[in-house]
Amino acid sequence: TSAEYAALDRPSWAPPGWLFGPVWTVLYVLIALAGWLAWRRVGVGAAVWAWVAQLVLNAAWTPLFFGARRYGSAFAEIVVLWLAIALTVLLFARVSRPAALLMLPYWAWVTFAAALNFAIWRLNS
Repeated sequence: TSAEYAALDRPSWAPPGWLFGPVWTVLYVLIALAGWLAWRRVGVGAAVWAWVAQLVLNAAWTPLFFGARRYGSAFAEIVVLWLAIALTVLLFARVSRPAALLMLPYWAWVTFAAALNFAIWRLNS
């Protein structure tokens, strides 16, 4: 995927490909910790199911964007992911403030990623 990313027309503000690995590593640790805190607090309920749903949506983005090169579909999917993260943050805030706070860097990164996805879609259509 690094070579595919490098081959795309990207906006001037796009980060270098090497940055994604370290950023996602940190984010996945935060996401896992947030899910664990919420689960520990209330068990499997609406908050944890929202957390699972956003993980499934997160996993679906990569094959759409890189595998299928469906940049428009990937953008639509990342918007749904963004909304799922918003719901997760809201539900986590009701059960564990630290869990909700741990999701905020991820939500911010997905906001940036959505803008980047949109720009790449427009530049490569």
